[in-house]
Amino acid sequence: MKDQTHGDAAGVQNDVVALLTRQHGDIRTLFDEVERTTGDDQRDAFRRLVRLLAVHETAEEEVVHPVVRRSFDGGEHMVEDRLREENQAKEKLSRLDEMGTDDPQFLSILLQLRGEVMEHARSEERYEFVQLRRRIDPRQLATMANAVKAAETLAPTHPHPGVETAAKNIALGPMAAMIDRTRDTVRKAMGKDG
Repeated sequence: MKDQTHGDAAGVQNDVVALLTRQHGDIRTLFDEVERTTGDDQRDAFRRLVRLLAVHETAEEEVVHPVVRRSFDGGEHMVEDRLREENQAKEKLSRLDEMGTDDPQFLSILLQLRGEVMEHARSEERYEFVQLRRRIDPRQLATMANAVKAAETLAPTHPHPGVETAAKNIALGPMAAMIDRTRDTVRKAMGKDG
């Protein structure tokens, strides 16, 4: 049993599909936490949710979507559908970020976002991830996983107005900074120059 558990953990670490599916679970858990908490705990959970969503979606855009586009019949259409969903979610996430957790409309918009994000995750798992598993070499899946793992460690690096300390910058930096840094890290991990 111990070996199987270790093998499962290694599988998640060496397979981009398993890693991204695990992140989908982490995203669901963070939505739960934001919904059931209040005050500072809710703000902290929401910050972690924003960070994970920004890193996750950017890593998918840089790592998964290019492979899907060039490797599968209908891949371009599949990616365009996912990008449309991601852009709608980013708009809602930015709106929530601007309004803050104390806003009376926060929870109702968060619940809408959750529904959209979970439907998006199901579509990825059903369409893109299934094709990746069937058609992409395990070594390439492992390379892709390494790039996504590199992205997981990120936080904004540039100071932003009104966010003067490094700790606040990491916790509160705008999604754009997270996305840019994630792209740079993913590209470096994949052996690409910006």
